[in-house]
Amino acid sequence: MIDVAHNINNLRIWMDKENIDVFIIPHQDEYLSEYLPPQNERLHWATAFTGSAGMAIVGKDKAAIFVDGRYTVQVQEQVDKNIFEILHLVDNPYMDWIIENFSKDAKIGYDSKLNTPIWFDHVSKKLNGYNLISLDKNPIDILWDNRPSSEINKALLLSEEYSGESSNSKRKRIAEEIKSSGNDSAFLSKLDSIMWLLNIRGNDVPCNPVLLCSGIIHADSSFDLYIDLNKIPIGFDDHVGPNVRVHDLDSFSDIKNNNANKRIMFDANSSNLWSYNIFHAGGYEIVKAQDVCSLPKACKNDIEISGMKNCHIRDGVAVSRFLFWIEQQVESGHFLDEEQLASKLDSLRTELDLFKGPSFGTISAAGSNAAMCHYSHKNSKVPGKLEMGSVYLVDSGGQYLDGTTDITRTVAIGEVSDEIKRSFTLVLKGHISLGSAIFPKGTSGHQLDSLARQYLWEYGLDYDHGTGHGVGHFLNVHEGPQGVGKGGSNVPLEKGMVISNEPGYYLENGYGIRCENLVFVKKDETKSGSFLKFEDLTMTPFDKRLFDMDLLTESDINWINDYHAKVYEHVSKGLNNQEELDWLKEATTPIN
Repeated sequence: MIDVAHNINNLRIWMDKENIDVFIIPHQDEYLSEYLPPQNERLHWATAFTGSAGMAIVGKDKAAIFVDGRYTVQVQEQVDKNIFEILHLVDNPYMDWIIENFSKDAKIGYDSKLNTPIWFDHVSKKLNGYNLISLDKNPIDILWDNRPSSEINKALLLSEEYSGESSNSKRKRIAEEIKSSGNDSAFLSKLDSIMWLLNIRGNDVPCNPVLLCSGIIHADSSFDLYIDLNKIPIGFDDHVGPNVRVHDLDSFSDIKNNNANKRIMFDANSSNLWSYNIFHAGGYEIVKAQDVCSLPKACKNDIEISGMKNCHIRDGVAVSRFLFWIEQQVESGHFLDEEQLASKLDSLRTELDLFKGPSFGTISAAGSNAAMCHYSHKNSKVPGKLEMGSVYLVDSGGQYLDGTTDITRTVAIGEVSDEIKRSFTLVLKGHISLGSAIFPKGTSGHQLDSLARQYLWEYGLDYDHGTGHGVGHFLNVHEGPQGVGKGGSNVPLEKGMVISNEPGYYLENGYGIRCENLVFVKKDETKSGSFLKFEDLTMTPFDKRLFDMDLLTESDINWINDYHAKVYEHVSKGLNNQEELDWLKEATTPIN
């Protein structure tokens, strides 16, 4: 249990001793990943907040925490309001709060390993005149008693049977990009980029099959990997191919450039300021550019897409069995709690071939808890229970050797109100509209976002999260550079990209609805020219009991019936229990 009052008191004692007036605590670690290993959850240590995004500012006599719309309810439940003022990250920017609460002679401490050069440039301009101090050591690391130890497990060597391309081939492709842009090398700090490039995986970060490391790929296709040497398995050299040099993590700080003006590509949005300063001090010419692996990694090859299809079918078997089981329990009068429900679904996935673990913590939300779109039952003192006349929302996914899944289904518990049916159907119509889109090459997810929101907008409704995120292949469940959202990515969608389609609606203290499938981008062979479209990967029925038939058009009905026919065709082959088969047949029977 986190003793926040004790931790903040000790932090303030340290600040007073070191003459620091303000300390900035982002939800980041050295690798700037979305999800962190337990030993790097510094924001949680300081605040008890467990969300995946946020920022705390601690002064000597006042403090505040800033979160986005996903966590406005959760933060109120987890964070002590006697210690922290709770503010919205967008409506009340943290730098404005610093200006309002601290004078210009204040000394503001930050950890350069947890922030990007882009962040530093922005903060330097906004807080012009303030004393920004890069700390040699993060005080939380000094003060954290009983800090969790880091995982020391060997890398998993992912065969070409699943990756579809050797590391040597990938490195040559990336090296050509580096060379053609007039550069000598590129720094990689995004963990999934390095895993993809070397065809390795790990378990240093919960639910994300990655290893904590960084690397430099050179224009001659050689690669320098900086990693805990204990994680390198037998056979690594043969697996990755020639010219991969392995170095201990600590040796990175000693990097020197032996060639004057050697140009290194550096992603200032995804790599930390500490690394930037090391390259600068080492004599490199730093060229700011996007991570060179990001786009090639996002465009899955045919083997990867085949694997994604196969793992989604197996995953659909588990989720369909789960939905059948819920219906049985409710009919028997067993109103289970969110923990029991999540555990059942997680256990069903463990029975599947090639399963390696969950792709994120299962969101199991009953009744009004589903109104918190990133709710976690593990953060509640008492998990919610299923209730008649309500809905249950479950958002979950699995990691498999051949792919990654992410699916959300909203389930009726008994007879629900007409309002819930209307809201669900408006969300589903948006899901269908986006999933059915045909668009010219060069179109970004940002341009498609309104397709998913249009029916909600007609009723004055909306949702405060993105509509879609990229998904890795047996990698991070959230992957760039593609995305769908109001302020989403302007990166054009390309053939082979996998993306989620997940509009929703959330009535505070009422209910929550989300319909999520994963889709991949493919060429539309029926159109002349370069047109693209989506194909569904997820194979699990939607709950027909939630349909408002008066709102569904003939086109909507045809889409639902076609999709459900595919679900039955693929998922039925994995069901051996006759009752489960009967349920699936009923769940996918055409509507009219």
